Amino acid sequence: MKFSIREAKKEDMNQVLSLINELAIFEKEENAVEVTLEDLIRDGFGSKILFHCFVAEVGSEIKGMALVYNRYSTWKGPIIHLEDLIVTASMRGTGMGTALLNEVVKYGHGLGVKRINWEVIDWNEPAIKFYESKGANVMRDWDVVQLDENGIKNYIANI
Repeated sequence: MKFSIREAKKEDMNQVLSLINELAIFEKEENAVEVTLEDLIRDGFGSKILFHCFVAEVGSEIKGMALVYNRYSTWKGPIIHLEDLIVTASMRGTGMGTALLNEVVKYGHGLGVKRINWEVIDWNEPAIKFYESKGANVMRDWDVVQLDENGIKNYIANI
């Protein structure tokens, strides 16, 4: 099946949100998605751009996406973070994931970043093998640390 990769437009965000929800279901977190269509449009295409997104399209349907944003490493300097690379289940194994990752790497290279970071859930062995086959270092000895919205509120309340 033929597909094309391009930069996302705000008109794509409804389909992007559908992919985000599909990923949440796959990761057994179907009720965790709080971002809205309005959030994606504002944050990706508003006055303060918070992310850059690529989409994979078959005809007029978006079947994959990769969303990245800028970060800064105290050790390396400018880097980007790949928040999610999602390929709908029916398109896995078609090369779409590779094509999306290629765009992310070309984008980061064009920005002159020193590193591209992302996380992969520890039980998703197909994704881990995919990333390792591309030369990525899956750092299994590091743990992800987060303060969610309630954690931030509780932290502030206790300062």
